[in-house]
Amino acid sequence: MQSLCFGWEFTPAWSENFPQGKGSFPLVDIPHNVQPMPLHYADSESYQMLCGYRKALEIPLEYRQKRLFLQFDGAAHIATVYVNGKELATHCTGYTGFRVEITQAVRFGETNLISVRLDTSENPATPPFGGVVDYLTFGGIYREVWLDVRSESYISDVFVTTPTLTRLKATVTADGEGDFRYRAELLEDGQVLASLDSDSPEILLEYPQAKPWNLDDPQRYDFRVSLLQNGAILDEKTIKVGFRTLEFRENSFLLNGKPVFLRGLNRHQCWPYVGYAMPESMQREDARILKEELGCTVVRTSHYPQSHHFIDECDRLGLLVLTEIPGWQHIGNTAWQDQAVENVREMILQYRNHPSIITWGVRINESPDLSDFYRRTNALARQLDPSRPTHGVRCITGSELLEDIYTYNDFVHRGTNPGVTPKKRVTKAKKPLLITEHSGHMFPTKSFDTWQRRQEHALRHARVQSDAVDGNHLGCIGWCMFDYATHKDFGSGDRVCYHGVMDAFRNPKLAAYAYASQG
Repeated sequence: MQSLCFGWEFTPAWSENFPQGKGSFPLVDIPHNVQPMPLHYADSESYQMLCGYRKALEIPLEYRQKRLFLQFDGAAHIATVYVNGKELATHCTGYTGFRVEITQAVRFGETNLISVRLDTSENPATPPFGGVVDYLTFGGIYREVWLDVRSESYISDVFVTTPTLTRLKATVTADGEGDFRYRAELLEDGQVLASLDSDSPEILLEYPQAKPWNLDDPQRYDFRVSLLQNGAILDEKTIKVGFRTLEFRENSFLLNGKPVFLRGLNRHQCWPYVGYAMPESMQREDARILKEELGCTVVRTSHYPQSHHFIDECDRLGLLVLTEIPGWQHIGNTAWQDQAVENVREMILQYRNHPSIITWGVRINESPDLSDFYRRTNALARQLDPSRPTHGVRCITGSELLEDIYTYNDFVHRGTNPGVTPKKRVTKAKKPLLITEHSGHMFPTKSFDTWQRRQEHALRHARVQSDAVDGNHLGCIGWCMFDYATHKDFGSGDRVCYHGVMDAFRNPKLAAYAYASQG
């Protein structure tokens, strides 16, 4: 794919003349935040606007027999794409990627104008909006943009699972006309380890010598699929795969048949000043910090899907992931719920080949029970990926459990009482229980607070971790990795939530060492 991250014109005030190429505007690069943000007292109104991005794009004549797609990895929050002034598509969430085919709209051998109208407002028609939200949502094309040039017949999707530690199962989806054959190859450092030719898009490939993907040695291989017709290769697609198995028992989680206590932290995807708009290197750095500095075994992507660079680094380092659909407490009307179901679809289809992801979050964070809605999200998740369980993060006990795992935000600890709520008081279901948030707002702590407060902050995280190792919890995931900007309804008066074991710049507080000590 060809990067389109540089040299976009940007206007904070969209007009109908903008996609027609009229006027001249400052150049910006992607990732981009529409408004620089202060460290303290950030105002959510400042980044809410109807803005525009546009870029001149040369399409060579040799692409005439190809199919062309624009790939947006993340644009917050409602994006409408134009090519040469013609509106092509609209995408309605800022936390998943989307593709737009532009083959019929471009002029080959000429300069074409790509434009994006971006609504960065907290539009109540789409999740997570409609109620209050305890984090800033920023705005902009804040993840990468690509031009994807494909053959007329091409591989649109490959879904890989590993039913055993030596068997790979793949489902290949091809877009095009005619009968196809498929060639599957497992490679390491360019060397073919196993291969198979098949008339069927359902492929089983055995490799008895496979090394498992685990937390200490997250071995990954290249899996290459070729699309063939009449002996010619029409297209190829290569993805990284890891051989690993997951098992969730009532009181334990097993990775490759071995128990793992899920000890970790929640992560937002924001930084000071630039909001969400950070490049690949910084996305990967957060995963490294969680794994190598904080000694975590798991991270939860609160409260939305996050950068593929971040998840890929979790794959590479051996850090387990719980990922979530966008949302925070509020459930909207029927159309809102339909969009949330679509968010489940996009999340799973876009992220299901990451071996680090162990379960899908299909419930709006801390929302009330709503049977019909959550039957839909669970059913879709199980249809799209039968290999992983579902979870739904709630802050209520005795909730209706439609998911496979009862995930619970347990803020019971106040310093002198037990660190966790006994399982029998949380749920009567004979299902796994995982604490997905603790501490956080119960004891906000600044990096420059007194040593007594910083020490107590660390001890509270340690006590919860200790008490969660009771044989009844799969683990506990603390709130949260670092301090973050928030709306005026929350925070410590300066619109910052000082809930992190690190500050917003990823400098450790004492509580960070409560995690590092357990690594």
